[in-house]
Amino acid sequence: MQRDPRAFLWDVREAAQAIQSFTAGLDVKDYVSNELVQAAVERKFEVIGEALNQLAKLDAAMAARIPDVPQIVAFRNQLIHGYATVNPDTVWNIAQNTLPGLLSAVQALLDELGS
Repeated sequence: MQRDPRAFLWDVREAAQAIQSFTAGLDVKDYVSNELVQAAVERKFEVIGEALNQLAKLDAAMAARIPDVPQIVAFRNQLIHGYATVNPDTVWNIAQNTLPGLLSAVQALLDELGS
């Protein structure tokens, strides 16, 4: 049985909101010095990448409406397979500068789909 494509969008939204919650009130120095927050943020980015990867397989047209899906999936792969080379500053930068746009795009799709 196939999963509803909206479920992947929900997963992305929930993970993105969690990242924002985890990093609220922190600056890059706080983030880099807190392994627990780093681990939590990286895990949620892995969820986002996997959800978008699965969405692209199930509904390529819907996934194409989300900016930078291939790069997001590649980032997920880097976190999982290249964990030893992950730069916390890069993760922080993505969380602060790229994630809000992704969250907006996903929320717009969910709103359009009535979810």
